[in-house]
Amino acid sequence: MTTPLLDRRSVLKGIAGATLALPVLEAMGKEVAEEIPRRFCAIYTANGMSLPKPANEIDEWNWFPQATGRDFVFSKSTEPLSSYRGQLSFLGGLFHPNGPKADPHICSDMWLTGAPLHNPKPGKFNSVGLDQVIAKHTKQHCRQPSLVLSIDAGVGFLSRTGTISYNLAGKPIPAENSPRRVFDRLFRGDQAELKSQRAKLKKRIRLVDAVLENARSLNKRLNRSDREKMDQYLTSLNEIESRLIASEKWIDIPLKKQDQSHLNLDASSEGEPREYYRNMFDLIALAFDADITRSVAFMLNREDGMGISDTFPLKLGLTRTHHSLSHAQDKQGQLEFAKYDRFLSEQLAQFFGRLNKYKDANGSMLDNSIVLFGSGASTTHNPRNVPTLLAGGANMGLKHGSYWRRGETPLSNVYLSILHAMGIEEDSFADSTSTLSESIF
Repeated sequence: MTTPLLDRRSVLKGIAGATLALPVLEAMGKEVAEEIPRRFCAIYTANGMSLPKPANEIDEWNWFPQATGRDFVFSKSTEPLSSYRGQLSFLGGLFHPNGPKADPHICSDMWLTGAPLHNPKPGKFNSVGLDQVIAKHTKQHCRQPSLVLSIDAGVGFLSRTGTISYNLAGKPIPAENSPRRVFDRLFRGDQAELKSQRAKLKKRIRLVDAVLENARSLNKRLNRSDREKMDQYLTSLNEIESRLIASEKWIDIPLKKQDQSHLNLDASSEGEPREYYRNMFDLIALAFDADITRSVAFMLNREDGMGISDTFPLKLGLTRTHHSLSHAQDKQGQLEFAKYDRFLSEQLAQFFGRLNKYKDANGSMLDNSIVLFGSGASTTHNPRNVPTLLAGGANMGLKHGSYWRRGETPLSNVYLSILHAMGIEEDSFADSTSTLSESIF
């Protein structure tokens, strides 16, 4: 006998007639299963990865595997990821064609955008980031269009950016770095006193509208330099307004019940690096599980010694700062740089474990999420052969377990392939020439 399919709109009635929509279940059939969220998370580390000089005879610490194809062997710096071999792939030979034309420190600005060195519009450098293209297509399904995180809050400045996320106008989106503030933004939506909450939200929206109007009026009387600063301020206000409007839309819908007891919201970027990264990654996993957002960008480190994370190697018992290690030419320095890469691999492995722990109707959350990890440079600010790893997405068509490399290939080809795997049928992205053919897609 065949079991009749459940209606996706089926509800459970509780006290006083309150209702909750059922989660997506296998019994609802194939069409509903296809509604399972497709998620994207971009994770960036600055200053490249360790690719030691052959003369130092520590090839086993090279971030890239030594053999291409399915017979690749994890290096010592990526060994912590070996348990997820069937759920990840390395990609080599990738670069942004505009990268070699730009300031080498600008690689983080353009990592998700592939932006040209000069834009036809005066005073404008960047274009939209991959995470925000995805957010544009997924925002109607979740409470927040995207989540933008960084080791240092804010946006930083050109070529020393503090964010890797750029909106549709090419403006930097301010990042958040405090676990407690991220948690409050994501989960502190008390369902009691809805009328009071809604009134407060409307008041805040009106306040932001008033500030925006006054700021735009002031902007007309400023010189070019001040206008650029005001543009960033206006961008921040627009982002705040979008979040407030989204909050009002979702205020009557209860959040998914979750176990959040493992979080340490007092973790800080000024404290122990492992504890800080663990909590930030746990927040991303919880946000995905509750379908609060489907697009995340997280900047682990900043270029050129900027920000607190430059000292993380010292806190881990190494002898030099992150930026200093990235320039090391001696054996000891390059070995320590590789050991910091291993530390980052350990954090990624924990994150992948979390994503595997949470389940959708058709598999693990990792199988329904694409995680992009990489840097905008290989070594010493070299924008060619940028280290790139993709994980997850098995239920989105990705075929993992290999080290793919086909000469020099535009990184934007990978991004276009990611969009298509997400179900977003864009014709191109930035300077893409095609999707990534004969690859993991």
